[in-house]
Amino acid sequence: MFDAAGLRVMRAIAEEGSFTAAATSLGYTQPAVSQMVRRLEQRAGTALVERIGRSVRLTEAGRLLARRAAEILDRIDETEAEVVAIAGLKAGRVRLMAFPSSSATLVPRALARLRTSHPAVTVQFSEAEPPESLAAVRAGAVDLAVAFAYEGTDAGRGEDDLTGLVVMDVLDDPVMLVLPQHHELADQDEVDLADLSAERWIAGCPRCRGHLLTLADGAGFSPDVTFETEDYVAVLGLVAAGLGVALVPQLILSTVSHPDVVVRPVSPPSRRTVQVVTTPDLQRVPAVAATLEALCHSARELGGSPCAHVTPTP
Repeated sequence: MFDAAGLRVMRAIAEEGSFTAAATSLGYTQPAVSQMVRRLEQRAGTALVERIGRSVRLTEAGRLLARRAAEILDRIDETEAEVVAIAGLKAGRVRLMAFPSSSATLVPRALARLRTSHPAVTVQFSEAEPPESLAAVRAGAVDLAVAFAYEGTDAGRGEDDLTGLVVMDVLDDPVMLVLPQHHELADQDEVDLADLSAERWIAGCPRCRGHLLTLADGAGFSPDVTFETEDYVAVLGLVAAGLGVALVPQLILSTVSHPDVVVRPVSPPSRRTVQVVTTPDLQRVPAVAATLEALCHSARELGGSPCAHVTPTP
């Protein structure tokens, strides 16, 4: 029934006492103010203004509308200021979800950079592996997900539909073999996966274990997975104790180490791609775009190439 322009006219009339003075204060013409009042009265179904000579007096409905107009317009002005602040990166919140190993490497660098460049932007952070994080983006529970995909699979790995999402590759992450320090193959520059068919294995997250099973199947054996843990400090401890061998992404090994293990490339080589996932609309939100830029910059510091966009098949 009412629009902001009409409300501003009613507030001005109440404050100025005449159409002419109201028009002057708003920068309108007097006929324009009269026309807007007539339109408001038609929509309200009652008189809002009583004309008395050159002055006017508000009716009961007019006084109510003018009083409420002041309250509503104040809220509109506050809202406009808040939106402008968000658009200008003077405010804003980003909900970010990332897989655990990136939380110790890529994400802290990015958040530190974002805080320096845009201190008014707040990041709400949580951890989850894909596909849970991808489902959270699609459901609107988070704005950005830092996920990963092993070579030969997409980030969803068939468990989540990526249709309509924006997927950005930020970092290639080689998968390395971790052996006990005194293992008989520890002196080799590169270890053939087939030579590890009789070993006991330590597996990580469900997706990581699936990757191990796929690689081992390609090498002609089924791995004996004796231990399963998503704690990579525990993985290195188990390997150091001689309880098995493991495949560990280089991103993790850049922050976690153990003096009693050796790290070697594996043949055939394998890698995973670290990716940031969002929606096309959220990508245009300034705070989200700034967080994307910070993640890309931090990935480059870790050896990544310029971020590449991947357009999922519709």
